[in-house]
Amino acid sequence: MNRAVFLDRDGVLVGAEVVDGVPRPLAEPVVLPGVAQSCERLREAGFLLVLVTNQPDISRGRTTRFAVDAVNEELQAQLKLDLVQVCPHDDIDACACRKPAPGMLVTAAEVLGIDLLASFMVGDRWRDVEAGARAGTQTVFIDHHYPERAPTSPDLVAASLYDAVPHILQRASQEIHHESH
Repeated sequence: MNRAVFLDRDGVLVGAEVVDGVPRPLAEPVVLPGVAQSCERLREAGFLLVLVTNQPDISRGRTTRFAVDAVNEELQAQLKLDLVQVCPHDDIDACACRKPAPGMLVTAAEVLGIDLLASFMVGDRWRDVEAGARAGTQTVFIDHHYPERAPTSPDLVAASLYDAVPHILQRASQEIHHESH
């Protein structure tokens, strides 16, 4: 079984703008500082990297699936992501893939043979942390101090993916060490 780090897109891998207290995708997404190095370190440690992103603006008619896919394909190539999972739905659709539902993580685990209990979900909103918890992963909350509901009991709180990586690697090595004894 493989270990993975599931990564939210907007606010974790690329910047986001806060509109009416809610983070929104940028028209021209820019990879945040330290993200490329972070992904490289996680890959070197043996983690698969899986992008899991809610993109409700597709169903809301604010963007197209083509535009979202173009951004994700660029990120996948640039950051060497193993898989990209997109939920194009809005809350009203009550789908199994929109975070906080764990559907995208569970599907990726089935496709790539991922051990969810040995994996991590990194996100900047309560929905990300909740999806990770429901899927059985450890959770990392990237706290940008958005004026919205905070996540319940993330395993780790960090200021950025770059800041979270040493803790992820330390926890992962402790688990491997613990399992080998």
